[in-house]
Amino acid sequence: MSLRTKAPLLAVSALVSAFGFASTAYADAFYLQAQSARGAGRAFSGEAADTGAASLWWNPAAIAGIRDGSATLSATAILPKGDVVDNGTIIGRPTFSAAGQPTGLNYTPVGGNGTSRDPINKGVVPSGAIAYPLTDRIAIGVSVTSPFSFTTNYEANSWARYTADKTRLRTIDVQPSIGIVVTDWLRVGAALNVEYTDATLNNALPNLSAALPDGFQELKGDGWDFGWTAGVQLHNDFATVGVSYKSSIRHNLKGSLNITGLVGPLASSNVSIDGAKASFNTPGQVIVAGRVRATNALTLNAQVVAYNWSKFDTIDLGAPLNTAIPEFYRDSWSLAGGLDYDVTPKATIRAGIQRTKTPTQDGLRDARVPDADRWTYAAGGSYQLTSNIALDAAAQYVDFSDTTIDRVTAAYAGTAVQTPIITNGLLQNAHAVVLSLGGRMTF
Repeated sequence: MSLRTKAPLLAVSALVSAFGFASTAYADAFYLQAQSARGAGRAFSGEAADTGAASLWWNPAAIAGIRDGSATLSATAILPKGDVVDNGTIIGRPTFSAAGQPTGLNYTPVGGNGTSRDPINKGVVPSGAIAYPLTDRIAIGVSVTSPFSFTTNYEANSWARYTADKTRLRTIDVQPSIGIVVTDWLRVGAALNVEYTDATLNNALPNLSAALPDGFQELKGDGWDFGWTAGVQLHNDFATVGVSYKSSIRHNLKGSLNITGLVGPLASSNVSIDGAKASFNTPGQVIVAGRVRATNALTLNAQVVAYNWSKFDTIDLGAPLNTAIPEFYRDSWSLAGGLDYDVTPKATIRAGIQRTKTPTQDGLRDARVPDADRWTYAAGGSYQLTSNIALDAAAQYVDFSDTTIDRVTAAYAGTAVQTPIITNGLLQNAHAVVLSLGGRMTF
């Protein structure tokens, strides 16, 4: 069978590759915590145990027992920097006999720009919530957040072009919630998470000869999906403990794939496919937090989050593929501690630190969304402008560990022209400055 008659198989292979790349865009460790400027100032160390609309996304029990309506609105600017560096990546292009039969692979350096600086784009993430008491024991509310959103953009001639060019992900999570006071010390809450996801993923495709320009593929997809959140809070005169669970969400995306720029025997694989489908699970979260009033002015906070990233074990592909791609993510966690200190009746300062472990594994990490273990250092504060309006501000510095980028991929996998890319790269000097500004209002 000639390469030309295998064109449909090549297109399907490219589609598998595109959805495989989509996996890291949706479910890598770039989960955004930026849901509250108040929480950002203490490194999100006590959110599931705090009260009011500003903590609603972490724990719906946070609004139980509120006496007045409350609303919060925040905007967070994320300013990342870092270098994604080639450390000897090679590509294996197939070789052929005079009769056109494959004879092996010719491995050569991938070429291109060997250092991509700041591939993760800067951005601003908004969030907000509103809550209102129906009775002195029952309150309802809704939060609107963007828990998984970012853009990475490599140069067209980057060494990483075959596994990552441009990735754009936007999510909108709408969480209608109810909180109920059960006893003087027990509050419970439940919520539905309605999540919209939209993504665009691009990458180059190698032609059979290194002398030829690259081809290109673009995948777009979106979908609406549902999850849930439930939580409790235990209160006494000096301490609060909050425990909540945010469910894993089964994402079902429908999209299109366009392949262009392939020449020679691959030219017939330039296609446009509509209706491609993929399904995968994002992780659930178990959140345990505590707040202790050490003095009249000082409150100490702590929070641990366990993420079951192992739920993201495969990407299930629908017709015409009807297959699954393994992902090999592992469970991870974050641990944070912080404080709130009332300087005056109107002014509060905050500080905190957080340690986060990445779910990505050495040998399986790619350049589309490079991730690493990190430390987050935070400071912030609030000022009560009037009896019902407060302003919040915070700054964070996120320090990422240097790590490897080393996931092996292949263009046209499973065909006679399978082209392995043996990725060997590094993430270096990565850090981010995160600035949050918000306000809270009672009514």
